[in-house]
Amino acid sequence: MRKGLLFPIVFFIFLHSGGITVFAQPREAPRMAKEALRAAMDKPDVIIIDVRHDTDWTDSDLKIKGAVREDPDAIQSWANRYSKEKTIVLYCA
Repeated sequence: MRKGLLFPIVFFIFLHSGGITVFAQPREAPRMAKEALRAAMDKPDVIIIDVRHDTDWTDSDLKIKGAVREDPDAIQSWANRYSKEKTIVLYCA
């Protein structure tokens, strides 16, 4: 991750048994400061997912090392790939 990189929007998906809870409106979503994200990046129970749209992702050189890229318009197709025991951090820069 590049030093000084800002992550203006960071979303969490809290997984629990029986499905997922998604905070549908960004203004209601919990946010994480970049320092907290840096501290969490190396924890094995944290998965960071880049949810930028295709061109936003491919045109950017700002990517978090180790983050997984998923299509934000297809959450139902990939949400169950991730352990319900993990903390999932979604971001778009």
